[in-house]
Amino acid sequence: MLKSNNAVYLCTIFLLLWFSNINAQNKSIESAGDVFLFAVPAVALGTTLVLKDKEGSWQFTKALLTNTAVTYGLKVALNKPRPNNNGDNAFPSGHTSTTFQGASFIHRRYGFKYSIPMYAAAGFTAFSRINAQKHDGWDILAGAAVGIGSTYLFTTPYQQEHMELTMSSGNGEYLLGFTYKF
Repeated sequence: MLKSNNAVYLCTIFLLLWFSNINAQNKSIESAGDVFLFAVPAVALGTTLVLKDKEGSWQFTKALLTNTAVTYGLKVALNKPRPNNNGDNAFPSGHTSTTFQGASFIHRRYGFKYSIPMYAAAGFTAFSRINAQKHDGWDILAGAAVGIGSTYLFTTPYQQEHMELTMSSGNGEYLLGFTYKF
């Protein structure tokens, strides 16, 4: 009888430790998603600043402002409850829309291969919101669509100005010039 009680106690302690570990992991996942909420757009904007891409900075800003306005406008207008009734304004996910806007900006402006880590961070952020029971799949999908859509409204591919073609005319003469910067 004593051995079976010890086994029950050990199993109970094991289960409590296991469940507390899961809760700690869930909090860590949620916290990492919160970090990416700020890191992804910061990296996207920082990239434009490092490359001295003023046009890209302006395009990113317009897309981010549009994304924020649409996301929060939909949240207030629809007032969808969060899963497990732990709050309101679930649709669409703001974390997801912001991170996917940053990732899709890098993709659209500088190319897909540079955006892969950003999309990974955005996907993880979306997962963290479902894992924390703040959103369901529809909230996440809508957030990603709003974020990507706002980028595609304003962002054009980056064109470095390596070449310059000039033309001059006067007195019936024409001069064509070509300059290439390395």
